Amino acid sequence: MEKLEKYRVNSKKFSLKQYSADDRSARNEDKAQDLAELAKLTEAINARQDILHAEGKHKVILLLQGMDTSGKDGTVKQVFSACDPLGIRLASFKAPSADELAHDYLWRVHAQVPAKGELVIFNRSHYEDVLIVKVHGWIDGAECKRRYQQINDFERMLTETGTTLIKCFLHISKEEQKERLQERLDEPTKHWKFNPKDLEERALWDEYMQAYESAMQATSTEYAPWYVIPANSKTNRNLLISRLLLETLNALPLAYPPKPKEWDALKIKD
Repeated sequence: MEKLEKYRVNSKKFSLKQYSADDRSARNEDKAQDLAELAKLTEAINARQDILHAEGKHKVILLLQGMDTSGKDGTVKQVFSACDPLGIRLASFKAPSADELAHDYLWRVHAQVPAKGELVIFNRSHYEDVLIVKVHGWIDGAECKRRYQQINDFERMLTETGTTLIKCFLHISKEEQKERLQERLDEPTKHWKFNPKDLEERALWDEYMQAYESAMQATSTEYAPWYVIPANSKTNRNLLISRLLLETLNALPLAYPPKPKEWDALKIKD
């Protein structure tokens, strides 16, 4: 199995140009092998998540960030296809409401962090507040740097109180996004996914890539690292994130709660 460390953002000199969105090296020799491995991975994730939920000690966030059409929804559907929904929760962060805007930008995010025994998937996240707001000039450079530090402090607090963060940037190329947007226009079953505003954001592609690069440089830490997931290939994406999630769950000291001694005297009557 391919080492996952190569996808981890470790250097302040990190550049997205170091990563090819079309990298498919996580895949096997043929599609059948890919599907067989993915099935085993999802079953194993389900088994570990079941213990996570039953034990009620650890907390996990899988954070998915990426451009429109990068595959955040598809990742959730595929990686958790074998999972019992008990103990798993999806938190999606769209444009903030008036109530959310009346609070600090981390307020709505903190409300969604996992309780003990929960695995929460963030579809987008607090990083929107150093991405779209930076690209559109709604905050200046000084405020953006302050937010990087605030995010680092927030994530440190989460990890110090028992939460494990897995932060994944789903890396697709501009060409791949064009194909996926066109598919949404052409395919009747996908019309509902299309939003004309996506074209406005697409026009700012280079600005977004710079914003992502700067954010990952500033916030990939030992306690909450970023991983760049090549995602032009959906199969490559699903395999990598499944391996990463399973590796993380396997590293946690999970165990089913033991039977209390006083239960030994219990008798179940006819």
